[in-house]
Amino acid sequence: MLRQTLATAGLLASLAVPALAAPDTYTVDKQHTEAAFQVRHILTKVRGTFRDVDGTITWDKANPAKSSVEFRLKTVSVDTGVAQRDNHLRSQDFFWAEKYPEIVFVSTKIVPKSATAFDVTGNLTIRGVSKVVTLPVTYVGEQKDPYGNTKAGFETGITIDRKDYGLVWNKALEAGGVLVGDQVEITVNLEAAKNVAPTSTN
Repeated sequence: MLRQTLATAGLLASLAVPALAAPDTYTVDKQHTEAAFQVRHILTKVRGTFRDVDGTITWDKANPAKSSVEFRLKTVSVDTGVAQRDNHLRSQDFFWAEKYPEIVFVSTKIVPKSATAFDVTGNLTIRGVSKVVTLPVTYVGEQKDPYGNTKAGFETGITIDRKDYGLVWNKALEAGGVLVGDQVEITVNLEAAKNVAPTSTN
């Protein structure tokens, strides 16, 4: 009798505790996401973007450390506004888009710094070379768009040495120095749409 009473009490207690909310999944909205870079060319800086981006974010608001992100850039979509230069960037000298069609970041660890700031560590793969990097990510917030879709915004930026990823092409200048700088500044302004669970027909 005592055993049955304890079991019943345990069942009632478990029903009284609200279930933890499942993490939400968001799909990167490529029309409202910008993945940009800039690198020095002789004296000034050349800026460009990747027009084709994709990715998924698993966002656990109750425990952000359990969140994850995968972000992809199509190298063939590089755009600096100059066709000849873009074709060179797609070639074997740089991204070699035919052999390495994507730049990929996959998170392995997320450390919350505040309610809106996170250090996101993961593997960044460019031209087949993977390096561990940590991105300082800002959570911009969440809003519904005019069509009722829930959107979340994130921002990040990092500087990498392109030679670490096999992007070593360059030309020496007569007066000294080189044509292209090694330090590449990367910024991502990301908007993602919350996936809606399918409605049960039962």
